[in-house]
Amino acid sequence: MRLECALGPLVVAPIYLTEPVSPIPQPPYLNTVAIGASGLSAERLLALTQQVELDFGRLRTVPEAPRTLDIDLLLLDGEVRAEAAPLLPHPRLRNRRFVLAPLCDVAPDWEIPPDGATACELLRRLPTSPWARRLPHPSGSADGAPQRESEPR
Repeated sequence: MRLECALGPLVVAPIYLTEPVSPIPQPPYLNTVAIGASGLSAERLLALTQQVELDFGRLRTVPEAPRTLDIDLLLLDGEVRAEAAPLLPHPRLRNRRFVLAPLCDVAPDWEIPPDGATACELLRRLPTSPWARRLPHPSGSADGAPQRESEPR
């Protein structure tokens, strides 16, 4: 996998079935979060993720349209960028259950700029809709944890 080549071994969260966050009607999405390590700049990482999306047939038509693949750069070593792409932390990270739920699974204590709140703390603050439901691991084990809704902890 090209991302793993650039980022080293990835820690990948369980997959979540999630309600779309869009005014355009569309079916639920599958979402996860992956954590890696890289010496690449934010701009190079963004270019890499966009190339992977293209390679998988992603077409950018209208904002919030259904898509086959969407890779977002959420955080980069505590870097804060408000002026140039990619904006870091991702500007909607703190308000998206479909991001915070899997992030809470793999990095529950990771402090998110600017205030150092963790993914689990931010998840607890969100309303229950739009929903996110963790899917069982393909082996049937749920990866050592029971299947659950992304309810606040």
